[in-house]
Amino acid sequence: MDPFLLALLLAALAWLLVAGARLWELRPVWGWYLTGYPLTALRIVRTWRKVAILNDLAVSPRPSRSLLGDLMVKGEALRPVAPRISWPKATRTGVSVVVRLHPGQTPGPFVTAADALAHAWRVHAVRVTSPERGTVHLLATASDPLQRPGIAHAATAHLSAVVGILESGAAWVINLRKVPHWLTTGATQSGKSTLLARLVMKLAPQDVALVGIDCKGGMELGLFEPRLSALTTNRREAVAVLGALVADMQQRMAACRTAEVRSIWELPEKVRPVPIVVIVDELAELYLSDGTRESNAEAEQCSTYLLRIAQLGAALGVHLVVAGQRVGSELGSGVTALRAQLSGRICHRVNDPGTAEMTLGDLNKDAVVVAQSITTEEKGVAVCTDADGNWSRARSHRTTTEEARATALRYAIRTPSLKGVQRALLAAGGGGAA
Repeated sequence: MDPFLLALLLAALAWLLVAGARLWELRPVWGWYLTGYPLTALRIVRTWRKVAILNDLAVSPRPSRSLLGDLMVKGEALRPVAPRISWPKATRTGVSVVVRLHPGQTPGPFVTAADALAHAWRVHAVRVTSPERGTVHLLATASDPLQRPGIAHAATAHLSAVVGILESGAAWVINLRKVPHWLTTGATQSGKSTLLARLVMKLAPQDVALVGIDCKGGMELGLFEPRLSALTTNRREAVAVLGALVADMQQRMAACRTAEVRSIWELPEKVRPVPIVVIVDELAELYLSDGTRESNAEAEQCSTYLLRIAQLGAALGVHLVVAGQRVGSELGSGVTALRAQLSGRICHRVNDPGTAEMTLGDLNKDAVVVAQSITTEEKGVAVCTDADGNWSRARSHRTTTEEARATALRYAIRTPSLKGVQRALLAAGGGGAA
């Protein structure tokens, strides 16, 4: 080849590499579609049979045992057949592959081989699902979108909020109409308070009453006090506010009976009471007791009121978002019953396997393992569930102190007045009422 043409070709290749790297930096989705996806798709197709055989995903067309006269002969299949796969379909963050299982195959071996597939295909992770019998879906994520999460956008309805980004690249939405009550757990500085702050920030512009229960002196939720209809900073105030909320629920229940409807959402909009979101930062502060009679009574009252709200609140427009480092039976007998009513689950980094098991174990065992692998460097990363019971890794968007204060002041005028709750709070000696 002419040396000049060779030099020109090498120069063009170098410019393409530089341009590709710049494109990945500025427009990662475009960079993935134009360069990453074609290479990954070819790699998957080229290596599929070998990877399937090495990870026991291929089967023999003939039985491994055969009868030869009176002897049973056992051996390994000479040419195992890998299950057929579809052409890898591009997504915004990776590829999706559909596997047609052989008769008798189950998704279990594919779940076990997920890490091996990720290494062979040089992707960040492979998620295995089986939405229908006879098929397995392999969703490969090219890189971790949670390392540098952008602001995800999605159309949200009333009582829903975009709080972060999912591992798939989609917006992480908490919808209280679909999942009325939520539990979030995690160690100190794992991202719980950041998530709660983001949730309050996104609910602030909506027609909703926000009630904060922050028994750490209001250090976290106090930033939003101008937008809160009530804020409690100790357990005595929390007992009064929760009791007033239960009384308010009784009035809502009576209104529904009178109108012969089953929820406030069936009432005419003019007479429909405002929905209430109760946000509890550190549940243990409400349940732990110092052994005195008064302390035991307060803890028992909190337990009873929270359980009552969780059982009846969905139809009456009263929602719970509860956060804690641990939400186990050591806090009291009522915690287990409350946890069962909180169908939405979020687990950040935890200090012990038991916390992840308590949060996600009754929903999905695979989610427990993933939650336990979150490191201290991954602040804000969590495993969350959705309305369909599926789970995903996600990361909440960070809310600064300045953003919290500005949001509270901007939407303070939208703060509904909960007269019964505010009277109860004042009677208990609190002043955190709008």
